[in-house]
Amino acid sequence: MLNSQELYQQISHLPSLEKLRLAELLLADLDTPNLEIDAIWREEAQKRWQAYKAGELNTVSYEAVMQKYK
Repeated sequence: MLNSQELYQQISHLPSLEKLRLAELLLADLDTPNLEIDAIWREEAQKRWQAYKAGELNTVSYEAVMQKYK
């Protein structure tokens, strides 16, 4: 089996469009759902939403965030 450096050396000779297709395939392969992590984030989002509704969470307006990063 090829290691990543050997594979890269072979791939580096491909046309740009083929490299892009390969990159998309690799990224899609990495983007598989993880039910445990999804559950943790769902719980965190619910906690944050409840804190927001209860007035326990400090918020920043969209405009303030955009102004900061201009």
